[in-house]
Amino acid sequence: MMVGELVEALDLKPGLMVLDCSVGSGGHAAEVLPRILPGGRLVGIDWDEEALRVAEGKLSGPREEVLLARANFADAPEILAEFGIKKVDRMYYDLGLSSMQLDTPDRGFSFRSDGALDMRMDRSLRRTAADVVMKTSERELERVIREYGEERWARSVARAIVRTRQKKPIRTTGELAEIVSRAVRRRPRRIHPATRTFQALRIQVNSELEHLSRALERTPEFLSSGGVVAVISFHSLEDRIVKTDFRDKQRRGIYETVSKKPITPSADETRENPRARSAKLRVARKGH
Repeated sequence: MMVGELVEALDLKPGLMVLDCSVGSGGHAAEVLPRILPGGRLVGIDWDEEALRVAEGKLSGPREEVLLARANFADAPEILAEFGIKKVDRMYYDLGLSSMQLDTPDRGFSFRSDGALDMRMDRSLRRTAADVVMKTSERELERVIREYGEERWARSVARAIVRTRQKKPIRTTGELAEIVSRAVRRRPRRIHPATRTFQALRIQVNSELEHLSRALERTPEFLSSGGVVAVISFHSLEDRIVKTDFRDKQRRGIYETVSKKPITPSADETRENPRARSAKLRVARKGH
């Protein structure tokens, strides 16, 4: 998503050291890699082991050109150190879910197909979305749904979940989507009524906002002088964290302003891929 805009923003050239902080199945990396060869190297990290296996097949080439690791992007400095890399010239984050994650029912990220209520990006995490739904207090559920999902009907949704679970376990995406749909009193335009609740649970299960804040804070540790960092976000909570981090580091003289306003997808892309309509790309350059 936003491949052309990302490639242009990164100002790629042969010989650069590039870090893909969320390599996923390798979509962006496959476009970046040819532009930094010969002489360049790409490091790709991702939490999702299944996605990494796909990326490994897509990014075939000499081992010294592509290095992949299973990790959370908040731990990027440690991963780079393991590879003997001190600095990178370009780095980027794509904070969206991949099509592979959304289209696999047993991952539990989507309600389009009924599947296990999982939502773990890293399958080694102990807590699933089902655990959150079944074990969290009504007050805490309301907070999570309101804060992470920005859902105005959070109280009604939390109450409906608790009433239902008192009668029977809630184990599948279809069951939860139906409960939420009945609890949301006014259906939002263009999106399914359960969208915001699913977003909130996914953020909670994976501690996404905490990891993003930590990753952005650590970025100057390993970004070279004049290096570029780019972030594609998909909802206001993520974008607010990125915007605040970039603005703070600009005030402190760590980053230089590249663009005051976020870059958004083209009309053609949003027409072909409705998921792209909420995407925002922000870019910063480290000062010399």
